Amino acid sequence: MTVHFIGAGPGAPDLITVRGLELIRRCPVCLYAGSLVPKEIVAAAPANARVLDTAPMTLGEIIDEMQNAHDRQQDVARVHSGDPSLYGAIAEQMRILDQRAIPYDVTPGVPAFAAAAAALKTELTLPEIGQTVILTRTSGKASRMPDRETLDTLGRSGATLAIHLSVRNLKNVERELTPHYGADCPVVVIYRASWPDERIIRGTLADIWRKVRDAKITRTALVLVGPVLGEKAFRDSALYDVAYQHILRNRKTKAAG
Repeated sequence: MTVHFIGAGPGAPDLITVRGLELIRRCPVCLYAGSLVPKEIVAAAPANARVLDTAPMTLGEIIDEMQNAHDRQQDVARVHSGDPSLYGAIAEQMRILDQRAIPYDVTPGVPAFAAAAAALKTELTLPEIGQTVILTRTSGKASRMPDRETLDTLGRSGATLAIHLSVRNLKNVERELTPHYGADCPVVVIYRASWPDERIIRGTLADIWRKVRDAKITRTALVLVGPVLGEKAFRDSALYDVAYQHILRNRKTKAAG
């Protein structure tokens, strides 16, 4: 028996991995985060499977379901949104499973920031513009940020920021990042990336909070900040440059051919 932690992807049902979908199809127990995992994904569970939405459940209740499945020697598909390694709350579940000697594994999923970049048809890393992406969030009701990970601290890098769980804190985002990026730095808010009701709001650090307020978006949105957003005047990558030699494309070999 194994508990399979599965990343369901950002929202579109066909963005789950083949492995993740196959596990759901064969597990007699399916526990899924119903607030963000599409029902079409868990509809793939066996007809007689025990399928439970864990959104209204406590950690103890979820673990009890896993323990009961373990006692029955039934595999569990534990389905989380996006990739479970990011804000997935799987560490606390795995810690208890370790204590109880219940085996588990993890299947990754497409993260929200990747779906957001796809929706924008953009790279988050551009040559000589930005080569670092920082995945972060701001303090909220559930937990505060460590003092060493404030936006003011991270913003000093000038990197592309993918700010999760923070669409209600855009005034704080503006205040903390403007000294480092400038008021005219591009910002994009992507609401429910890859879902049918996906929305994209473009702005700057100076005006994005007004635009998001006017759009009445208060949850389930990712905030991207950085000069790479919308940038067109970047140099080509050396990867496909005719003058750039590497082990798979040697200039002499090409000339001989």
